[in-house]
Amino acid sequence: MAAKMQIDEFLQLVRNRRCIRNFKPDPVPDELINKILETARWAMSGGNAQPWEFIVIKDPEQKQKIGDIYEKYWKTIYTYETARAENMRHQGFTTLPTGTPGFCNAPVIVAVCGDPRTLFSTVLIAYMCDGEGGPKGTFLKNMANATFLLQLATAACGLTSQWVSTDRSWMEDLKEVLDVPHPLEVHTLVPIGYPAYKKPAPFRRKLKEIVHYEKYDRAK
Repeated sequence: MAAKMQIDEFLQLVRNRRCIRNFKPDPVPDELINKILETARWAMSGGNAQPWEFIVIKDPEQKQKIGDIYEKYWKTIYTYETARAENMRHQGFTTLPTGTPGFCNAPVIVAVCGDPRTLFSTVLIAYMCDGEGGPKGTFLKNMANATFLLQLATAACGLTSQWVSTDRSWMEDLKEVLDVPHPLEVHTLVPIGYPAYKKPAPFRRKLKEIVHYEKYDRAK
């Protein structure tokens, strides 16, 4: 009975987690941030590589610099999105965004950094073969595991977060601002704070539509 109670509580936590793009200015206690980071530290990784490191950003000037970099990146996203029919575009890019992105208003931003060299701690074939997402697939999964645990822990603390992916078009500028050494990468930015608005539950496909038994059910 105790185990069932725990899984039900965990399931409710997962269902309640939201990605929020605007935050209240209320400060987040350091104690909660440390618990969130401690949770992410226990993420699973291939070969126990543990490639992750975290930069906690609170300084308004640092957050503004990040916002300035991302604002330039917005224009690239918008250019690509305009290749789609308007009703198919990402909802945040139906028009050209301007100004500082909302996630920079979060009281805390955690930059999730990773060292790709740790990939060699697992079996060599994971690096040499084009499987499970390509040569860096295991590394990216390792980083994603830590990032997801970080966000779940944020929700467990009564806070909310966002998932801001980076790519080559702005990662190097971001690394310069954060003084991240080569060959580490900035995998994701996770703003953390109290939500400035309430977001409804997102659409999810029904379980019966995505689960198969013994072999793939082509009738689905």
